[in-house]
Amino acid sequence: MFWKKKKEENVVVDIYAPVTGNAVALTKVPDEAFAGGHMGRGVAIEPTEGKLIAPFDGTVAHIIKSKHAIMLEHPAGLQFLFHIGVNTVSLKGEGFISHVATGDKVKAGQVLIEFDIEKIKAAGYPVITPIIVTNVDDVTSDLELITGPVQAGSSVILKAVIKS
Repeated sequence: MFWKKKKEENVVVDIYAPVTGNAVALTKVPDEAFAGGHMGRGVAIEPTEGKLIAPFDGTVAHIIKSKHAIMLEHPAGLQFLFHIGVNTVSLKGEGFISHVATGDKVKAGQVLIEFDIEKIKAAGYPVITPIIVTNVDDVTSDLELITGPVQAGSSVILKAVIKS
């Protein structure tokens, strides 16, 4: 007798906002690498608070030396780039405080990076923060982007359907 394997249900992963502010389409980011989707798919948040938190339990895959960007890996295999501001690498870490290191395990809600919004703006840089799924085509079969006002840790900004 042959048994048919039951078709697996799609797993949907909700990704919460890592910063509080207003979520917008990546096309609003004044940098072609992000706006054109060259880094991956996602959304951007115009932050109103200077804290970037872990939107899920995961692992710090990499933190940029200047502390303006961090990569996190979700247990489902999704890899994220959180990039605070545009061209903020030029600040060489000024206005950024990292609370984690590469390889750290993090919990949802944990503060990863604090950043000084006014210092970034005073230096002439946009503070808009892209949230990019860098391996979207490898891991997902669909990615829904959600925009509008968001609260860090409680507003869903992305719904990823994981490939089975």
